[in-house]
Amino acid sequence: MAIPKKTLEDLEFDVVVDNILTYCVTSHGKEKLKSLKPSLVFDQINFSLDLVSEYLSSLDNDNNFPNHFFESISKEIKIIQILNSQLEIDSFRKIKTVVELTILHIKFLKKFKSYYVNIYELTKDLDIVKEIIQEINSVIDKYGFIKDNATNELLNIRNNISSTKSKIRQSFSSALNSNNSSGYLDEIKESLIDNRRVLAVKAMYRRKVKGQMMGSSKTGSIVYIEPQETLIQSRKLQDFLYDENEEIKKILKDLTSFLQPYCNTLTNYQDYLTDIDVIYAKAKYAKEINALKPNISSERITKIKDAFHPLLYSSNTKLNLKTYPQSISLDNNKRIIVVSGPNAGGKSITLKTIGLLQLMLQSGILIPVHHSTQMCVFENIISDIGDNQSIENQLSTYSYRLKNMNSFLKKCNSKTLFLIDEFGTGSDPELGGALAEIFLEVFYERESFGVITTHYSNLKLLANELPHMSNANMQFNDKTLEPTFNLVLGQAGSSFTFEVAQKNGIPYSIINRAKKKIERGKVRFDATIAKLQKQRVQLDKTASSLKQEEDKFKKENEKLNLTNDKIKSKLVNYQELFDSNQRMITVGNKLNDISERYFNNGKKRILISELLNLVDTLNSKRKKINFSKAKLEKKKVKKTKEVLEKELHSIRKQKKKNKLKPVKKHLNIVFKIGDKVRIEGSTTVGVIDNIEKNNAIINYDTFTTKTNISKLEFVK
Repeated sequence: MAIPKKTLEDLEFDVVVDNILTYCVTSHGKEKLKSLKPSLVFDQINFSLDLVSEYLSSLDNDNNFPNHFFESISKEIKIIQILNSQLEIDSFRKIKTVVELTILHIKFLKKFKSYYVNIYELTKDLDIVKEIIQEINSVIDKYGFIKDNATNELLNIRNNISSTKSKIRQSFSSALNSNNSSGYLDEIKESLIDNRRVLAVKAMYRRKVKGQMMGSSKTGSIVYIEPQETLIQSRKLQDFLYDENEEIKKILKDLTSFLQPYCNTLTNYQDYLTDIDVIYAKAKYAKEINALKPNISSERITKIKDAFHPLLYSSNTKLNLKTYPQSISLDNNKRIIVVSGPNAGGKSITLKTIGLLQLMLQSGILIPVHHSTQMCVFENIISDIGDNQSIENQLSTYSYRLKNMNSFLKKCNSKTLFLIDEFGTGSDPELGGALAEIFLEVFYERESFGVITTHYSNLKLLANELPHMSNANMQFNDKTLEPTFNLVLGQAGSSFTFEVAQKNGIPYSIINRAKKKIERGKVRFDATIAKLQKQRVQLDKTASSLKQEEDKFKKENEKLNLTNDKIKSKLVNYQELFDSNQRMITVGNKLNDISERYFNNGKKRILISELLNLVDTLNSKRKKINFSKAKLEKKKVKKTKEVLEKELHSIRKQKKKNKLKPVKKHLNIVFKIGDKVRIEGSTTVGVIDNIEKNNAIINYDTFTTKTNISKLEFVK
C-alpha cells in the first residue's frame, strides 16, 4: 500500500523535495530525489534517517566528506556492453573520475567508520578496482590526449609525423629562399591555403616554379604554389596522420573492451555516488531548517514536541519573522484529536505540520522538532485539506468531500493516520454535522489515528464523550482578538465568531441581531467555551508564574544550604583548631612546671622521669584520638553531616561534664612498698621504694620519681 498522491499534494511534499533538489550537485541525484516517496518499512526508514544524520554531523566537524560530483556514465556503461564498441576519450575521463571518487570515499569511510557506521555500510560490498584507473592512465594523459607510448606502433607513427613535419618546414624554407632570390615571389612571399603553406608567385613566373598551383589572387597577379618537395612530404604526412587516427581507434577499442568485465562495478560506483548526493542534499536541507532525527518507535505512539512546519520556517527565517512551534501527542489511549478555535488561528498549519513531518520522516528526511520527539510509522496517510472543488468533474465541494470520505472508509484501519481540515463543512450544519459524527465514530471504532479541525459543536461533544478521543484548541487572545498559534490539548475552543466580527468593524447592533437569530443555548454554549478558554489562558499564565517562583526559591534554597554547609565546615575546623591549641597550652604549662622544678632542684633523674612520664601520657592520648578518628571516618560513610555535627556536639558536651566530675580511683587498693605500679597513662612499670603520706617514690632502675598515689595503677 502506497501513500496516496493526493496526500502528497495536500501536504506540499513535492515543495519540500524541490527545496532539497537545490542542494544536489549531480543529475543522477536530482533524478533519484524526484522519484522520492515515503517508505512503509520501519528498518529502511530508520537506516535512511541514520545516513542523513551522520552526514549532517560531518558538516559541523573536521572530518568532511570528500567531493562526490561526477558526470553521468550511464550511456558509457551501455556502450561498453556492446561488442567491438568504442568510447571517446572524454568518456574515459568521466569513468576515471567516478572510479577515483568512489575509491576515495571507500578509503575515507574505512578510516572513519566509527563515526559513520551506517554510511560505511553502503561501501562495504564495493570492491576497490585500481586497475581501471591504471589502464586509463597508461593510455590517456592528464590533459585528455592519447599518450605517444600507448603502443609501439603509435610511437613509430608519431615519430614519423614529427620527422615529416620537420622536412616540410625545411623544404618550404629552401624553396622560399631560392625563388625569392630569383625574384619570382611577390612582396608577401607566402600565404596559407587549406592550412598549408604556399609561395606567393608572380603570375608571369608561374611556370618557373615547380609544384602544385593551389589558387590565385582576385586580380590574378599572384599565383599560390606549393613547392614540389613540400608537396611530396605533405602527402606523406597525410598518410601518417591517417595511420595515427586508425591506431588511436584501435587503442580506444581495446580500452573499451578492457572495461567490459567491470560494467557492474562501474554501475555500483555510480549508484553509490548518487546515493551520497541524495544524502548530502537531505543533510544540507536539514541544516537549513534546523532538523534532526527523532526517536522512532515500533509501537503506535506519536509525541511531537516543538515542531515547525519546514516550509513556513524557511519562509519566515528569510523574512526575519517568528515561527511558532506546535506540540501534539497521539497514542492508543488518545488516538483522535479534534482541534477547534477561530479561523486564522493556525488550525490548518498544525494539521499540515503533523502530516508533512510524518511524510518527511518516512522518506528519510530529518525533521525540525525537539530531540525528545517520538514518532512511529504509518502504513497509510490520508488527508482531506482545502476546498478541492472539481470543475472538470462537475463536483461541488461537498460532493467531492463525500467521495473522499468513501475512500477513507475503505482505507482506514489501525495503521492509518487521517488528517481532515474543516471536517463536515459543505452542507447543512445540522445534517452535515450528523453525518460527519458518524464518519468519526467509524474511524474511532477502527482504531485509526487522526487529527481533524472543525467548528461543529457535536464533534467537540463527541470528542469529550469518547475515552480515546480528545479535544484541543488553538489559543486566542481575547483582548487583542489575535491568534497565539499555541495548541492546547484537553479542551475545545470557541470560534470567537462575534468577537472577530466586532473587531473587523461590524456594527454592534448587527451582531446583536445575529445573536437573536440563533438558539439561546448555542450562544450560551459558545460563550461558556470562550470563558473556559480565557480561564485556561489565565491558569497557564499563573502556572508559569508559580513555576518561575518555585524555580527561584529552589535556587535560593540551594544557595542557603551551600552557605550553611560551608559555615558548619568552618565551625568544625575552628573547634578542632581551638581544641588543638588548648592541648598545646596544657602541654606547654606542664613543660614549664617541669622546667621550673628542675631549675629549683637541679636533679636530672627527676627531670628525665617527668619528661618520659609526660611523653607517655601524650602518646597514650594520641592513640585514643587516632582510634576515635578511625571510628569517625567509618561513621562518615553512613551518616550525613548533620548527624555528625550532633555527635561532635554531644562528645564535646560529655567532655566538659567529665572535666567537672571528680574522679575517684583506687578506693579499694592499698599500695605498699614493693608493689609493681605504673603512672596512669604510662606504659613504664616501676616498684614502690617508699610511701610518704599520699605520695610514693617509684624506682625505675635507672632513675626514681615521686608522684601522688591517686595517679598510680597496680600491675599484677
